[in-house]
Amino acid sequence: MKFVLNYGHFIVLLLIIFLFIIGFYHSDLLEPKSYEDADFGLAFEASLVDKDEDGIDDYTDILNGAREFVASKPRYKSKYYDGGYPTDGYYVCTDVIWYALKNAGYDLKEMMDADIMENKREYNIDKPDPNIDFRRVKNIKVFLERFALIITLDPTEIEKWQAGDIVVYEDHIAIVSDKRNKEGVPYIIHHAGTLKYEANALTKKNIVGHFRFSLLNDVNS
Repeated sequence: MKFVLNYGHFIVLLLIIFLFIIGFYHSDLLEPKSYEDADFGLAFEASLVDKDEDGIDDYTDILNGAREFVASKPRYKSKYYDGGYPTDGYYVCTDVIWYALKNAGYDLKEMMDADIMENKREYNIDKPDPNIDFRRVKNIKVFLERFALIITLDPTEIEKWQAGDIVVYEDHIAIVSDKRNKEGVPYIIHHAGTLKYEANALTKKNIVGHFRFSLLNDVNS
C-alpha cells in the first residue's frame, strides 16, 4: 500500500516537528552548563546578619526566597491591588523582590511606605500610594540607593557579584543567582513572563543598579 503525503499530512508533520523543537529547547538538554563560585576561585560572602533568626544568613535567605517564589511558576500580569499584594496568582518582576526579602525577615512594603511618606521628594512622588509604590522598579531603586550597599554595574567584575544581590534595569529587577556562565557572569532569578525564571540573562538589559541588601543606614532615620 503506497502512502501519499498530502497537504494535510504535511501540516500535521510540521506541527509535530515544531512542538518537538519547542519542547527540546525548553528542556535541560539544551541548557548550557552552569558553574559555581568555586569554579572561578570565588567565595560566597555570607551576611553577618540573620534578621529572621532562622540560622541562615540574609543573603542566602534572599536567594532561597527568590527560588521559592519562581518555583511556584507565577503567571505574569501587571495589575493594581487594594492592599498592595497580588491576590489572584498574577505577579510582576518586583514581586520576586519583596517575596525574597520577606523570606529573610524584611517587610519591604512597610519599610518603603514609611520612607516614601517621609521623603516624597527623594522618590519624586507627590501623593504616595501604598497599594503600588513598593511594586515599582524605580521606587525600589531609590530605596536601595538610600539604604543598601551600592556595588559595581560592570558584570565583568565577577568577584563583585554574588548570590542574593539585587540587580536593577531600566524596566526590570531581579535577584542574582548562585549559578554562573562560563565567563563567571552570574545568572539571574526573575519573573518576566517567560518560561525561564532562572537564566543566563544578567547582561540582556542595560544594568542601572546593583545592590547588596546590607542596610547601611537605619530605615526612616
